[in-house]
Amino acid sequence: MPRALNLKTIKGIDKSDMLGLLLGFPLQCKAAEEMAARAEIKLEKRDFEKIIFVGLGASAAGGDLIRSYLYLENNRVISVFREYVLPSYVDAKSLVFTLSYSGNTEETLSAYAQAKKNGASIVAISSGGKLKEQALKDNVSFVQIPQGLPPRFALGYLSIIPLCILARFGLIDSVLLQIKETIALLEDLKNQSLGPRIQAKDNIAKQAALRLWNKFAVIYSSSVHFDICARRLRSQLAENAKTLSSTQVFPDINHNEIMGWQNPRKLLKNFVVLMLRDSSMHPRVAKSMDITRQIVGEEGVQSLEIYSRGRGLLSRIFSLIYIGDFISFYLAILYSTDPMPIERIDYLKKKLAQGELI
Repeated sequence: MPRALNLKTIKGIDKSDMLGLLLGFPLQCKAAEEMAARAEIKLEKRDFEKIIFVGLGASAAGGDLIRSYLYLENNRVISVFREYVLPSYVDAKSLVFTLSYSGNTEETLSAYAQAKKNGASIVAISSGGKLKEQALKDNVSFVQIPQGLPPRFALGYLSIIPLCILARFGLIDSVLLQIKETIALLEDLKNQSLGPRIQAKDNIAKQAALRLWNKFAVIYSSSVHFDICARRLRSQLAENAKTLSSTQVFPDINHNEIMGWQNPRKLLKNFVVLMLRDSSMHPRVAKSMDITRQIVGEEGVQSLEIYSRGRGLLSRIFSLIYIGDFISFYLAILYSTDPMPIERIDYLKKKLAQGELI
């Protein structure tokens, strides 16, 4: 049987107080908005053709969120790169956000240098490190965010700050009302549906974690607007609960992965399909999700659905992300796993820094 998800059990396992970071996330989003308003951005106000985000791991999630949010609302190319090198189309007509919480991510530093060489306009965002040093040396726009956070819990800073900067320079419409609504929604979710004192029968994240315990999660979402939510949950399950999962998006799943729900049959009983849904998604995608849930159910595979909350698109995206973060946290507790440490990531980075092969 899984552990009880009460506050006493949580505090006994969550040694580094990840719970405090989760509960403080709405305030982080508010602080990010205020920080963006004060930031000194050394850019000429012009109509960039391309908006580029560069980052790795959790730092790239901010770019993913903005790309997802603006999918239908912007006529510019918006791309997110997780690489050492950038494509040749990143040029003087590009606005490049280099996102690295630590400021020392080697792939991001390499991409920064290439963006600068290609004549792109750059906004660098980090808590310090080599990225700050280089940006100040190059007289590039730099926004410093607070230190001391795990990068995966700096998403408010790494998404809302660049979103507000885009609005400041007229590249998108104002987002202040959308951010205000998002913060209020996150507070409501925390207090009414997700917090640790809320019993499992009324707590959507605890319910989902209990369903995922000792199972392999297959996370589905629509590709438009909500692929970031599926990707974020997969990453959070890996880093927090130390468990593998997979993600795929509709409608592409209709043309490939749906056939995979047949073999090996002995393993299918160990899978759970988690569908992240939104009431405003394309009606054909919604229908496809219904049919897929029926198909996997006929194979004896459990499934559950979590719907977004809120009215505006930004709040709906953030709601699924926030619910997913709590799911990964509660699942870590069920596995008696301290969610904060990421020893293998630290080990890999240490080895890379030494120039050694893994």
